[in-house]
Amino acid sequence: MPKPLFQGVAASTVTPFAAGGSVDLARIKPHVDWIIADGADALSPLGSSGEFAALAEDQRKAVLEAVLEANAGRLPVVAGTAHCTTAGAVALARHAEAAGADAMLVVPPYYMAPTPAQVMVHYRRIAEAVSIPTVLYHNIPLTAVDLKTDHLATLFEEGAIGGVKMSNPEPDRICELLQATGGRLKVYAGIDTVAFEGLCHGAHGWISGIPSMVPGYARTVYAAIAERSDLADARARWARLAPLMRMQFAAYHSRGEGPHWFSVMKAALNLIGPPVGDPCPPILPLEEPFRRQLAGLLADLGYTVHRAA
Repeated sequence: MPKPLFQGVAASTVTPFAAGGSVDLARIKPHVDWIIADGADALSPLGSSGEFAALAEDQRKAVLEAVLEANAGRLPVVAGTAHCTTAGAVALARHAEAAGADAMLVVPPYYMAPTPAQVMVHYRRIAEAVSIPTVLYHNIPLTAVDLKTDHLATLFEEGAIGGVKMSNPEPDRICELLQATGGRLKVYAGIDTVAFEGLCHGAHGWISGIPSMVPGYARTVYAAIAERSDLADARARWARLAPLMRMQFAAYHSRGEGPHWFSVMKAALNLIGPPVGDPCPPILPLEEPFRRQLAGLLADLGYTVHRAA
């Protein structure tokens, strides 16, 4: 039987690139070690933050194998195995299971915008091919697919999925899904802007940018809400965290100018952890003066900024 899905905060590990654009596998272990030392409960490589869409399939397999080797069984690993075809997703799922991943994170097929019925068949076929559970990555803006609560509950009852990463700016989507499945389906806050409300509704964890940049601080918010039910402490911690969250998603939510969420993430990791390089173009490194602002926000959360902003 597969292990139960994790609870807590999952850091979406990034993919380091060398100056010429190749994947820098040597930087993965220091990155993973830092995340674990800072307090994450799980690792989620090759999601959006892992820039999976910029990688060839052999690169994706190499990155996952490097993360699993670096982790050495310390934390659960939820491997991103999404593909725009069902055959490709099944192949990546089989590789993840064989390599030792505990679960998979699978965004719906993107670009072609299949119907909900077609997407449900996609997840059923993945589940038929492997024994490790799937966390469905619900991300409407980047897939044009919106599986409703009844679709998700049906997939869960069939055993096709074991969890949902809900990257939806409406907190009630988390609440409704938890209520519809009686809390049996593992539901994770998948975007930082609704993490506080989602955890208060009973979400089982948090997988997004903040736990990937500052997993230790994110863990304190999770603990205050989910483990101690200390709302006053949680509010105080969230108030300190909110400026970083708002900076990260400024351009994403406005669909306009400002810092790109992933430029912020890689810049933050470079400032407080082992270097992970720059994003893969067309995403560019974080501009000034955002880097100086980011350095101050990280210091306010108690992190040592050990590289010049």
